[in-house]
Amino acid sequence: MNSDDLLALLGQVRNGTLSVEGALRSLSHLPFADLGFARIDHHRQVRQDVPEVVYGEGKTAEQISLIAGELLSRSGRVLVTRVSADKADQVRGALPELEYRPVASMLVGARTETPMRRDCSVAVVTAGTSDIAVAEEAAVTLAFAGIEVHRTYDAGVAGIHRLVADLDRIESASAVIVVAGMEGALPSVVGGLVRNPVIAVPTSVGYGAALAGFTALLGMLTSCASGVTVVNIDNGFGAAMAAFRILGIRHEQEPRT
Repeated sequence: MNSDDLLALLGQVRNGTLSVEGALRSLSHLPFADLGFARIDHHRQVRQDVPEVVYGEGKTAEQISLIAGELLSRSGRVLVTRVSADKADQVRGALPELEYRPVASMLVGARTETPMRRDCSVAVVTAGTSDIAVAEEAAVTLAFAGIEVHRTYDAGVAGIHRLVADLDRIESASAVIVVAGMEGALPSVVGGLVRNPVIAVPTSVGYGAALAGFTALLGMLTSCASGVTVVNIDNGFGAAMAAFRILGIRHEQEPRT
C-alpha cells in the first residue's frame, strides 16, 4: 500500500462506499506483517514512497521467496539485492514472475506498473568496466523507484576524453552517481565539472594497495570537490537511495482536507 492507496481508501470511507470495518481489514497488515523469522515493513512505502527492499545475501531461497511473496501481495512490487544465480533460480521456482538481473545480482518483480517520473533523471558513471556490477545495482534500484537512468560506463581518469564526450548528458541529469575503484579519483573530477549532486561509490576493484576499496573510499572522503556524498564500498543500492532522497522525489498526492 502506498500513499495514493491510503488516500483512496480514506476517500471511500468518507463517501460511504467502504465501511470503517472494511477499511480496518485493509489496514490490518500495517505497519508490518510477522512471518515468524522476519517482520515485513508494509508501512515503508507510505513513509518513503518505495517498498521495503530485501537484502538477499545471508537469507535462504525459501526465506527470500516468503518475504518477496508477502511484499508482492501488499505493495505489488519487490526488489531483492545480492542474490546469486543459483539462489535466484530457486526463488523463481516459487515466484516465476520475478525477473533476475544477473549483472546487478538482483531480483525484480512487479504486479503493478511503477509510475516513472519524467521531471528528473540520474546519470550513472563508472570509471571502468569492472565497476559495472555495482553501477547496475544502482541503476536497477533507480528504475524500481521510477527514476530514469542514463549510463556512461568505462570513462575513468586514465582516458578522461571518454567522460568529456558524455559531459552534456551527465550535466543535464538531476543527480550523478559515480562508481570507481583503484584510487577512486573519478568522483572528484565529475564533482569539479558539474553543479548537480554527486554521489560517489567506491568499489573493491584494484590491486593490493587498493585494499579492497578502502583506498578509493578514503580518496573520495577527502575529495577536493566540495559537497560530494560518499556511500559504503560496493554499495550501489545505497547510492541510488541517496539520490532518491536528495532529489526529494515524492509521488503527487491529492490535497488533504
